[in-house]
Amino acid sequence: MQIATVLAADAPEPVGSDPRLIIAALLGIAVVVVLITWVKMHPFIALTVGAIGLGLGAGQAAADTATSFSKGFGDTMASVGLLIGLGAMFGKLLADSGGADQIVDTLVGRAGPRSLPWLMALVGAIIGLPMFFEIGVVLLIPVIILVARRSGLPLFRIAIPTLAGLSVMHGLVPPHPGPLVAVSALKANLGLTLALGLLVAIPTVIIAGPLFSRFAAKWVDIPVPDLFTTDDDRRPAGSDTGSAEAREAEAEDPDGPAVPARKRPSFGVTLACILLPVVLMLAKAIADVVAPDSESTLHDAVDFVGTPLIALTIAVLVGIVGLGRSGGMDRSAIATTLSDSLPPIAGILLIVGAGGGLKQVLIDTGLAQIIADAVEGSALPVLLLAWIVAVLIRVATGSATVATVTASGILAPVAADLSSSHVSLMVLAIGSGSLFLSHVNDAGFWLIKEYLGTTVAQNLKTWTVMECIISVCGLIGVLLLSVVV
Repeated sequence: MQIATVLAADAPEPVGSDPRLIIAALLGIAVVVVLITWVKMHPFIALTVGAIGLGLGAGQAAADTATSFSKGFGDTMASVGLLIGLGAMFGKLLADSGGADQIVDTLVGRAGPRSLPWLMALVGAIIGLPMFFEIGVVLLIPVIILVARRSGLPLFRIAIPTLAGLSVMHGLVPPHPGPLVAVSALKANLGLTLALGLLVAIPTVIIAGPLFSRFAAKWVDIPVPDLFTTDDDRRPAGSDTGSAEAREAEAEDPDGPAVPARKRPSFGVTLACILLPVVLMLAKAIADVVAPDSESTLHDAVDFVGTPLIALTIAVLVGIVGLGRSGGMDRSAIATTLSDSLPPIAGILLIVGAGGGLKQVLIDTGLAQIIADAVEGSALPVLLLAWIVAVLIRVATGSATVATVTASGILAPVAADLSSSHVSLMVLAIGSGSLFLSHVNDAGFWLIKEYLGTTVAQNLKTWTVMECIISVCGLIGVLLLSVVV
């Protein structure tokens, strides 16, 4: 599909000449890139400085620039920030209750050596669905190392599929910050984006995970790091230590009373809690497609509970009982978990809000009309354009979130007249591009390197190549879906 350039009738008039606005936009984005990559400034400050500089350079009055940035920041926090906070609470509750451990133990206990990489990809995807990437990595790294050590499989036969599942969910499937920002900026349908994202995510995880892990394990054959060693790891291979009975036996002190094993939520309860917000949002999307004009009580109820804010709020409330209480957590422990979930995401919230401010400055200076004129008649498909813009920003800044929020702001006017399905596909194209070529300016690159004990070159041949495969496969999936939706 070619780029549509019809803008809303109330699009702001340009505050300066076309050359001035274009130069201001390029310099503003360049300032953001330089401040993050060279000056090593926090992305929130970099985005704020870049946005204000862009507005002033374009000829917008100083007061109007500050108002535009503040409005964009506030609107983004209202539409996205609340969801990020709820998602962080749910993810922390899932980890602290033992629900994540229950999911992993149940799945891994039923897998053989051949199916284990495929199952670990599923584990990464399930755990990654409600969690932020960094939280998911910290949670899953011990699982990766323990499973690789006990199964005898090469480290990267386990690590790559798990990280692929986690990364794909992070980049393509709401309610992660990047996709949520793109959904908000481009005014996409969240339920439809989630459904299409899952369609793209499944084959992408398969290709970048279990299939690529065969090559990664041959390219980089290193021992499993000597981390998270337990008594089970010191036993001869073949010992049965994975069953519930064995774990209970291990918990018993031969010289004293038995030490009860930690209580956990059941596998079914944990999985139901994880999938609850997804099901609610998908139900709303289906209802909107099947009966968009219905005014029945049932339709109104589905529409209400499927609203992202309500769906995630319900998930947290259900999780308090289904995960917290079932995991043996008392009221004090649950309150502590929910409270501790918020400080780590403060930086993410500020980055996301500043990205919304930059987007609003881009809009209010009148750059929308100039961008529309610049791409009018272009033979470059809009979805490919969205991917390329996100790739360039990702490679320059090393941040998938910065790439997503910046690309969404640039491309918001281009999406103004696209169909609902193609706006959702543009969100996925931007998300795919935001994962491309993780290298030394990406914090995730160093997190993976240090945990798995690789060199920079080895990490480039495994983790970085995996991220590139995810990005390209995501783009291919988006382009194929654009033909049929």
